[in-house]
Amino acid sequence: MEVKRIGVLTSGGDAPGMNTCIRAVVRTALHNGIECYGIRRGYNGLISGDILRMDEKNVSHIINRGGTILYTARSKEFMTEEGQQKAASTCKFLGLDGIVAIGGDGTFRGAEALSKHGINVVCIPATIDNDICCTNYSIGFDTAANTAIECIDKLRDTMQSHERCSVVEVMGRNAGYLAMYVGLAVGATAVLVPEKEFNFERDVIERIRDARLKGFTHYMIVVAEGVASAAEIAANIKSAIELDPRVTVLGHIQRGGTPSGRDRVNATKMGYLAVELLRQGKTNRVVCTHDGAFTDIDIQEGLSRKRSIQDFEVDVLAAMTGL
Repeated sequence: MEVKRIGVLTSGGDAPGMNTCIRAVVRTALHNGIECYGIRRGYNGLISGDILRMDEKNVSHIINRGGTILYTARSKEFMTEEGQQKAASTCKFLGLDGIVAIGGDGTFRGAEALSKHGINVVCIPATIDNDICCTNYSIGFDTAANTAIECIDKLRDTMQSHERCSVVEVMGRNAGYLAMYVGLAVGATAVLVPEKEFNFERDVIERIRDARLKGFTHYMIVVAEGVASAAEIAANIKSAIELDPRVTVLGHIQRGGTPSGRDRVNATKMGYLAVELLRQGKTNRVVCTHDGAFTDIDIQEGLSRKRSIQDFEVDVLAAMTGL
């Protein structure tokens, strides 16, 4: 099948590097003589027809911009069979030979639903949570991690001056990859993630006490939002030990900002590969990285995979505690 016209959308939570990826999809399509249409506000745009034809000018100077020029949204209507039929009808009416969907697992499930209505789809993982189990890397993770690290490094300066304990909550939804990565990077006293059961006395209080005995006067606790709120953890620390922890919730600042070089390069390569897969007649695929190489996998298989925090990372954290 000759591919003449494709669409691109972003859906779910935004992630730094989405614009870079949109740019790569549009430029790769145009390079191959393929028309490219931007679908605004995710799957809502397919239902409402909020679509524009894109050219080089549309994606000029967006490689370094956070967010997404196509906007993003979660669509309740698209979760219904009627909504999916409307979206598929829009694709067929416009003569779209394929859709590139950029986002997380919810975006992938939406693309899979579209495929059941005869629409060719290729997905690109973009989520700061890095919780897409079929890929080692998701667009936006590197930038979000760097943002959190920079904030905590600044926070540590004032913590050290006032000899305080700080509890920092990072995003990640139900996954702890971002929290673990950031915790290792900032030398946290303790890191709490949903994938690993923890004993509060042993894994938090005893680590603070041990650090005290070694002469440390400030302590950093990093908490993944899927474990508990930072305020709750801080209250438990205060009741167990003579400390008055300060709470910092980094929140949506982690989703913003200029994408890192790594996010830009990977987003560009993934966008290019997505268009190439459609040109090859492939559908129901997820672009992913594995052992440093870019490849693709069936959407359903990708969604069914499971993974967890590696014991190696936990062991490294344990060895670094209090240092």
